[in-house]
Amino acid sequence: MFNFKKRKLKKNVKKFVAQVNYVLHADDDILTQKQQDDLRAIRDDVKAVDCEKPDEVKKLLASGNQRFRRAYPPKGFALIREYADIIAVAVAVAFGIRGLFLQPFKIPTGSMQPTLFGIHYMQKKDCSNKMLTYLPPALNELIFGSSRAELSVKQDGFLNANSVRQYTSGLFFTKTSFNIGDVNYTLPGEVSKVISYTGLNPSEEYKSGQELCDGWLSTGDHLFVDRFSIQITGLKRGDIVVFNTGGIMHDGEPLTKSGYYYIKRLVGMPGDTLRIINNMLFVKPEGADEYKPIVAFSDKFKKLYSGKGGYAGHLSVVDGSPGEYLGAPEDEVKVPKDCYFMMGDNSYFSSDSRIWGFVPRSNIVGRALFVFWPFSRRWGIPDNKAPLDVETGLPGRFTYPAMRMQ
Repeated sequence: MFNFKKRKLKKNVKKFVAQVNYVLHADDDILTQKQQDDLRAIRDDVKAVDCEKPDEVKKLLASGNQRFRRAYPPKGFALIREYADIIAVAVAVAFGIRGLFLQPFKIPTGSMQPTLFGIHYMQKKDCSNKMLTYLPPALNELIFGSSRAELSVKQDGFLNANSVRQYTSGLFFTKTSFNIGDVNYTLPGEVSKVISYTGLNPSEEYKSGQELCDGWLSTGDHLFVDRFSIQITGLKRGDIVVFNTGGIMHDGEPLTKSGYYYIKRLVGMPGDTLRIINNMLFVKPEGADEYKPIVAFSDKFKKLYSGKGGYAGHLSVVDGSPGEYLGAPEDEVKVPKDCYFMMGDNSYFSSDSRIWGFVPRSNIVGRALFVFWPFSRRWGIPDNKAPLDVETGLPGRFTYPAMRMQ
């Protein structure tokens, strides 16, 4: 029994000494010199106690605690202050990682489809993710970022344009409500997105039972951007790159009005000369004598020319109109020093360097690294998924039909 008590006293001595050392280290910047000297004296006195004399140890620990409280009075809301310190350090570390290494990014548009998706509609009859059919709505939103979009007209009538209203449900989900005839309907998404997947038109008369949509609206892919490795290895032709649009102009307006961050695929390096012939991008690197098709430079481009799953190659037109750069087979463009030429994989519907020109090196944020949400077929490392084995076909309104299957 005596040995047990002696071990317990030794343990208490070690704990007391460790507590004083922690205060000296943690509050080194706010303790006065007198407080530091007093705490060290208390610590040294307790460390020097003879643990073979239990009564002396108890007496010294009791007096040591009193001296400790006088030298280091308890602070108000000590627990809250401690947790606040931990949170502050965690936030600082998170911002440091974000600033130097990784940055989260949400895909804003569909210009990189089908490699990466912005907010998009998936038809139920064609959707490749059959789990959406069986899971409850809350789980679909949590796991797959998908909200049910289903509407069959209940009453004959026209769309009342004055009834269209966009609002936020909860904290995150945007919805649009509208009337057809005397019946009110609600669908997920902004007004423009709802018009895109339903084809709503005020001049069209809708009939009872007419189906306007039956599927899901999925949030855009969320990914981490690698800011660090490009400082070592540099950028490569074929990389998926996030950049800011500061200083880039289009039609006399700053491109930042359309969005501050863009994501595209790097197709032209500094010094490259580019041209598009029959929907194939040709590249003549600086110092070379002849053009080569872009697929000769990296395997990353091969799926873009597969004609499957929404991929259609690199086109000279955007939404049916010739691009300002490379808009005709005879057009050539040379990429300036310290600049890059960027194009979206969804070439027909992508506002990119064919429209607004070059991206300076100073605008580059980083390389797409990892899609962390939602848990779709694109989850994981970008650019390593084969296209769906479905013919891309011709572009429809706002998208290719094959993309509605993703």
